Amino acid sequence: MAKNKLLRMDNVGIVVESLDNVISFFEEIGLSLEGRATVEGEWAGRVTGLGSQSVEIAVMVTPDGHSRLELSQFLNPATISDHRNSPINALGYLRVMFTVEDIDEMVSRLTKRGAKLVGEVVQYEESYRLCYIRGTEGILIGLAEELGNSKK
Repeated sequence: MAKNKLLRMDNVGIVVESLDNVISFFEEIGLSLEGRATVEGEWAGRVTGLGSQSVEIAVMVTPDGHSRLELSQFLNPATISDHRNSPINALGYLRVMFTVEDIDEMVSRLTKRGAKLVGEVVQYEESYRLCYIRGTEGILIGLAEELGNSKK
């Protein structure tokens, strides 16, 4: 019998307080809004185990069209815990990493919008420059610039 194989990763989900603010932040990074809708009812709650629910979602897509973020703002039931300011070494899903053309320009642009550099921009061998930032709502984002492929 043939082994069932993985086809692709569809998206990474992030629960947020304000869809509008987080959409705007990810647009600044370079993602585009692919769609926005309200998902509600008992059928959706059967998937999440939350019972009857109402969630406004927005799907953001990367410029290459291959990666997506699903942003969820729960209208009902209310969110019950907040992990946004957990340290880098906390257990569980933590961050999304994006490759950017110019890390210094991106950090500068995002800090003007209130993002904070977590540590510093560092270089890994001759391959990458990397950093973590906390963006809107404290969402942790990794940024990577491939060396040798930038326009610098």
